[in-house]
Amino acid sequence: MLSKLTRSSLLKTPLVRMVNMKKFEIYRWNPEDGEQPRLQNYDVDLDDCGPMVLDAILKIKNEQDPSLSFRRSCREGICGSCAMNIDGRNNLACLHSIAKTGSTKIYPLPHMDVVRDLVPDVTRIYAQHKSIKPFLQKKNVKFDPKNENLQTIDDRAKLDGLYECILCFCCSTSCPSYWWNGDKYLGPAVLLQAYRWIADSRDDYTAERLEELNDTWKLYRCKLIMNCTNSCPKHLNPAGAITKIKHLIEEGKLK
Repeated sequence: MLSKLTRSSLLKTPLVRMVNMKKFEIYRWNPEDGEQPRLQNYDVDLDDCGPMVLDAILKIKNEQDPSLSFRRSCREGICGSCAMNIDGRNNLACLHSIAKTGSTKIYPLPHMDVVRDLVPDVTRIYAQHKSIKPFLQKKNVKFDPKNENLQTIDDRAKLDGLYECILCFCCSTSCPSYWWNGDKYLGPAVLLQAYRWIADSRDDYTAERLEELNDTWKLYRCKLIMNCTNSCPKHLNPAGAITKIKHLIEEGKLK
């Protein structure tokens, strides 16, 4: 049996917790400091951190390195802001679980200019998105706020798998065709958005939209590699949407 002195000593001894450390290797580059891009190592205690990669990045910025730059907003997989390349896969940091073993390498989305650290320059791809006129267009209709643009249930169902796109651009930056021809090829994210309006029964400019897309570079650089579909964090099928656009053009749905 333990003596009273021994029991008293055990009660007063502070408990020591085994620290569950995890290494994160994060791409760092500030074009203003004149240094070359590099990977910087950070150690994070997983027992004192949330389960997602974004939790770890926020913890690093808040507690270790406030100079670390990245985009984030909703933390719920809705805004698409925190898209980055994590262990070789494009994904949303807020939806990517932290691997329990080994180190985790984090880069900005590939084949895009980098503003700083994990922040890619999305100027061009947003301009491409604007070019497809991503809004409802009507012909010979006088605006009246009392009028509704009605759809049947079946027509509305055709938009499922299209409207959920959050423009995170994980798909476009996973596409080799977009890597090499991003200045001309619209890429899977923008073409998915284009088909969303082509498929909308309320839109009157289907023929014009198809005519605009019927181009060797804008549309036909897609080779159905399927990286886009495999990388989509919302489980959408951009490759399928692109194929449907091609079929509509082949069926003579142009003006």
